[in-house]
Amino acid sequence: MSGGNVGTMLVTGGTGTLGRQVVPLVQDAGWKVRVLSRHAQDRGDDVEYVAADLMQGDGLDTALEGAEVVVHLAGGPKGDDVATRNLVQAAEGTGVKNLVHVSVTAVDQLPLTYFKSKLGAEQAVRRSSVPWTVLRPAQFHDFALKTVQAMAKLPVLPVPGGVRFQPVDARDVAERLVELALGEPAGLVPDLVGPKVYTLGELARDYLKATGKRRLSLPVRVPGKIGKVYRSGGNLTLSGADVGTRTWEDFLAAQTSVKPIGE
Repeated sequence: MSGGNVGTMLVTGGTGTLGRQVVPLVQDAGWKVRVLSRHAQDRGDDVEYVAADLMQGDGLDTALEGAEVVVHLAGGPKGDDVATRNLVQAAEGTGVKNLVHVSVTAVDQLPLTYFKSKLGAEQAVRRSSVPWTVLRPAQFHDFALKTVQAMAKLPVLPVPGGVRFQPVDARDVAERLVELALGEPAGLVPDLVGPKVYTLGELARDYLKATGKRRLSLPVRVPGKIGKVYRSGGNLTLSGADVGTRTWEDFLAAQTSVKPIGE
């Protein structure tokens, strides 16, 4: 399958942070885009919006009708496993040639509710009869920004020791997902991470510097199994991953309208 083989691509979560990057790239490749939405509507952007409910499974047969490729981006703090099982079950026996699913790095390492739900979703895809591709990207720059913004609202900045991230730009993830969607089913592909590893403290200090804020910092220890995974680097992919091109510094500069940090 290639960009020249024009067909219909269904994108779940097409109006979210990642979906807003993916949809125009699919259109640029010449494909017809159908976005799963809460309400069918015409937004004047040459995108077909179809009403469906992933959690209940309502409307999925209609949404999948004629779709050759599905890019599954929809997600939330909980319920991803249920929603994805419903999508997979509806897609089985249809003409879907490639179900591209976005997971997350270390999905099978961190004992958090979010990760357990994401793992269940990934397993639903991998165990299905639908040809599939799964990409595990690192946390987005957008997620890192929301995290440090929340930290900076406190009078004293808590700095969890040993917590490191490889934040990746949503645009890099979108480009990779569309590349995978236009290709043949590839199974579990290499993780996609950002070009640098940062401690959470470094991310927070970069944000404070970029916004001109000052905070006293307080080192804190992350307890239990979660802390052990972070301190051991179990949430990182230090080898064998694909690497994005856009750095946290560049992303932060664009968000805060200042020059890139360090320049």
